[in-house]
Amino acid sequence: MDLDLRKAVLHNVSGNSADEIEATIVDAIQGGEEKTLPGLGVLFEVYWKNADESEKEDVLDVIEDGLKNK
Repeated sequence: MDLDLRKAVLHNVSGNSADEIEATIVDAIQGGEEKTLPGLGVLFEVYWKNADESEKEDVLDVIEDGLKNK
């Protein structure tokens, strides 16, 4: 069985509105299930590929700050 997780995640959220994507992200985080982490990774990859350098720096700063508080 050849399962391309990246394609499956992108297929499942393709055409979703920003509100629907946010609900997907919030649900995955609040659910706390390990199985949702790859999907969040795919969404982050989409963000990263489409962000400009300033946006990337901003998200890195937020992640760095968040990790300091853990």
